[in-house]
Amino acid sequence: MKPIENIEIEQSGGSAAVGRRSRAGRSLLATAAIRASVPLALLGLWQLAAALDLIDTTLVPPPSEVASAFWDLLTSGRLADALAISLTRCALGLLIGIPVGLALGIAAGLFKLGEELVDATMQALRTVPFVSLIPLFILWLGIGDTSKIALIAFGVTFPVYMNTYAGIRGVDAKLIEAAEVFGLNRRQLVRQVVVPGALPSILVGLRYALGLSVIALVVSETVNANNGIGALVSDARQFLQTEVVLVGILVYSALGLIGDGAIRLLERRLLSWRGSFRGA
Repeated sequence: MKPIENIEIEQSGGSAAVGRRSRAGRSLLATAAIRASVPLALLGLWQLAAALDLIDTTLVPPPSEVASAFWDLLTSGRLADALAISLTRCALGLLIGIPVGLALGIAAGLFKLGEELVDATMQALRTVPFVSLIPLFILWLGIGDTSKIALIAFGVTFPVYMNTYAGIRGVDAKLIEAAEVFGLNRRQLVRQVVVPGALPSILVGLRYALGLSVIALVVSETVNANNGIGALVSDARQFLQTEVVLVGILVYSALGLIGDGAIRLLERRLLSWRGSFRGA
């Protein structure tokens, strides 16, 4: 039988844990409400301006019409079909560009010879706006999906490379010296010191890459679109369906936000050991 004192301590500890969870839940709700307040206020002002005829609803349809167009596209299956095509292009571009950027960044970061062979070329190529390569990619690869995927892959390679390379070279030299004092070999040094030290920078590169992948997708589908979200937007533009154009823009924006949120969640899980300033 437990002493009364122990029972009281356990009960007070359980109550404290419940209280912390309750406060955390309220804090999350308050944060979500604050973040949603500005977009909701803007939507309300937009709808009010349309109702009062302060804006031309042919060019700037109110949120209610945009929502109606979204629902029509969703229930008809057109949005799902177009989104599947665009997501496939984006995913394939990322699956090509991210590994290439990581491999080149690791080679240049870990090895002096790798830096001499890779870095100068990558620094020169990254100054070329990838959007300007669309005509070349169309000439080389045609007007199909291959040129769009290649453009996305090209665009995402550089932020991954730059941040991987900078992250590896930016590992604290004192940590390297301490690891050598403890007798870590080259492989252990890379796995236990270099990779954890470079990981924050690598994840930043992935966030940039996901954002650029959506930009490359928008540009490639707008310039040369026969299907996907870009084709949906282009067709709507020809028929002056501004509400459908806005739906397409919102879908592109949602893709970027979802990708960024996924990487931020990954950061919290992989970098839970690292404290950071969260604002005053």
